[in-house]
Amino acid sequence: MFSKQNVLILTAVVLAGLYVYYFTDWINLPRIQIIAQTRPIQPRGPVAQVYPVSFLLDGQYQLKSVKVVAVGAYETNKLTPPLWHLVAYTNVPPTEGFLYGQRLPGMRPWLTNARPQRLEPNTVYRLFVQAGRAKGQIDFHTSDLVEPNN
Repeated sequence: MFSKQNVLILTAVVLAGLYVYYFTDWINLPRIQIIAQTRPIQPRGPVAQVYPVSFLLDGQYQLKSVKVVAVGAYETNKLTPPLWHLVAYTNVPPTEGFLYGQRLPGMRPWLTNARPQRLEPNTVYRLFVQAGRAKGQIDFHTSDLVEPNN
């Protein structure tokens, strides 16, 4: 039979395993929570079709990758080319938020000289963000520009 010492050791190991599983990020990957907001300000340039979209992260992260894809295309083909894809190439300062298409310090386009593509009005897109082991994603919807009344 089991001695008291063996039962106590087994109990301690089980409790330690439960603690590691539920209260640390050793097993479960940490998630980045993202808030996407459409900014109702007049965008620059006459060719803009949608209001700028801003993204706020739940903390400051040293981003490794930022990617935006159209949800409709992504659901049918996981390898769909992204509309905007940045990767880290030097020391990226901690970032808490950014705008779609913004140049982020320490990051460059995944493809050399690639520019962010224009977002289409009334379309759903998905943002993927990665920082170390932490990952996050959010779907966001773009809005048509409203003509100002003069």
